[in-house]
Amino acid sequence: MNHTYELTRRSLLAQMTSGLTGVAISRLLSPELLAASTSRPHFAPKAKQVLQIFCPGGASHVDLWDHKPMLEKFHDTPMPGGEQEVTFQGKNGNLMRSPWAFVPAGQSGKMISSMLPHMSKHVDEMAFIHSMTSRTNTHGPGCIYMNSCFTREGFPSAGSWVSYALGSSNENLPTYIAIQDVRGEPPNGKANWGNGFLSAQYQAVAMAAQQPLRNLAKPALVTPEAEIATRDFLNLINSGHAAAHPGNDELLARIAAHELAAKMQMTAPAVSDLSSEPDHVHALYGTADSNKLKAAYAKNCVLARRFLEQGVRYVSLYCASRASAVDGLLNWDAHKTLKADYERHCPIFDQPTAALLTDLKQRGMLNDVVVVWCTEFGRMPTHQEGTSGRDHNPDAFTTWMMGAGIQGGVSHGATDDFGRRSVVDVATAYDFYATLLHILGLDHEKLTYYHNGANRRLTDVHGHVIKRILA
Repeated sequence: MNHTYELTRRSLLAQMTSGLTGVAISRLLSPELLAASTSRPHFAPKAKQVLQIFCPGGASHVDLWDHKPMLEKFHDTPMPGGEQEVTFQGKNGNLMRSPWAFVPAGQSGKMISSMLPHMSKHVDEMAFIHSMTSRTNTHGPGCIYMNSCFTREGFPSAGSWVSYALGSSNENLPTYIAIQDVRGEPPNGKANWGNGFLSAQYQAVAMAAQQPLRNLAKPALVTPEAEIATRDFLNLINSGHAAAHPGNDELLARIAAHELAAKMQMTAPAVSDLSSEPDHVHALYGTADSNKLKAAYAKNCVLARRFLEQGVRYVSLYCASRASAVDGLLNWDAHKTLKADYERHCPIFDQPTAALLTDLKQRGMLNDVVVVWCTEFGRMPTHQEGTSGRDHNPDAFTTWMMGAGIQGGVSHGATDDFGRRSVVDVATAYDFYATLLHILGLDHEKLTYYHNGANRRLTDVHGHVIKRILA
């Protein structure tokens, strides 16, 4: 049977009533309502939104968050039991202390790198997970794993799962936004915020202060009246086409995507316009800093806050990009020159990120927003043979959370004396996201999607909520 929807004068008159009804319905079809399978919170949530801050490149736990006095004491001596150990890029040399001192911060006295003076002001509100592990020692799969709990592409990112589960709280903006660094996309690019086997409406919209959404401006020759008339006509056509194909969720999602794009023409430019921010906010973040990379990241931090303020459900903010021909130049991958690399990256990250946390707090937004900081794995406590840098370490790294639903000033898990391996309350990405979903009122074992004969879930068949860090 031919279901092609043909618009003739007679069919227009015949379907005017149902068409106008379709227009009204399409106005109500926010992304939250489109998928019949979309869940609701399984229990009362502590948070409604997520800010994910991701530092690609394997940011070193033993140089930023995880203080190891024994590493300082036994500097430049062989690591016990690891004298002949070969890791990602080859053989390792002796133990190497951090080039920078760790200092106590906050009322808790949490030891944190002196390279992060602004971030140190928030340690009493953070819950550190010091015993993270990864399933891979390679950047691309590592980033994918830390975003989707799978090392292979094709699985939905955590932001897509949350979008699928909770839908939108602002029908004029995307549910999920990925803000990429001015230096480029992270390893494996858009797969980090992809929808996998979920409907395309659940992937993130990628944008940044330096690269706002393209093709949103209305052509000068198109009048507002013509724009409205065109949209109404498209609604009529779409409602008729949908009526001819009942139960086609992909079609409904596509119609909703075009509806969202039209709404974003009005909303997104205003949200992306940072010129409306007062001078003291720009000064807080450092958007006019002489370091152009820092200024660009600071603008992205302001943009992240503005999107969260408008109710965007999940915002991923990236600080650094993919690997380059020079290790550590574009991201935190400090194989050869750790000191020079991190003296480049830490100032870019420190003030703007701390300002974002301060801004969220003073606006009362941390009552609804849970903030998570991620990287794909850690670094070795030794130096790479023949260099003054560190190799990849998937057996130990640190993440942290703060904000809604989180008990601040606590540390969960621990690595060994040198930071080589996680040994106490060993944690995985499955546990990390089981905990995040719990804070959002979702049971990670019940949030599923039937695909290829299996009820898939973000945490695969693993994961336990880390109750130690919950408020």
